[in-house]
Amino acid sequence: MADYYLPIKHLHMTCAYLSITFFLIRAFWSITGSRMLQIGFVKVAPHVIDSILLICGFILAAMIGPNQPFILAKIVALIAYIGVGTIAIKRGKTPVQKLMATVIASLIFLYIIGAAINKSALSWFV
Repeated sequence: MADYYLPIKHLHMTCAYLSITFFLIRAFWSITGSRMLQIGFVKVAPHVIDSILLICGFILAAMIGPNQPFILAKIVALIAYIGVGTIAIKRGKTPVQKLMATVIASLIFLYIIGAAINKSALSWFV
């Protein structure tokens, strides 16, 4: 199983990069009221990428073991990221609300990246 760790980790990291890229593009379109959000690919691709990201994350978590507090911190932050992200793209009532939600979601995403890199719930504050 350890032979698969690095390929799964790299797929996970690639999907994380694609996920935040798609999020920022879609948030921009949402803030500006673009009709691009209605394109089928734009609606489907992020869900496919995020599903692969989550599956890889679960596999990696199983591989490294259950006693890793940073994984729980990433999961809690992911839930917050999803909630705030829905405000940025769908539920925000004004462009300002959507912009603020985009900034907050991006900061949460940066926290998740820091927790992964430093393998600590303190993220970048280690």
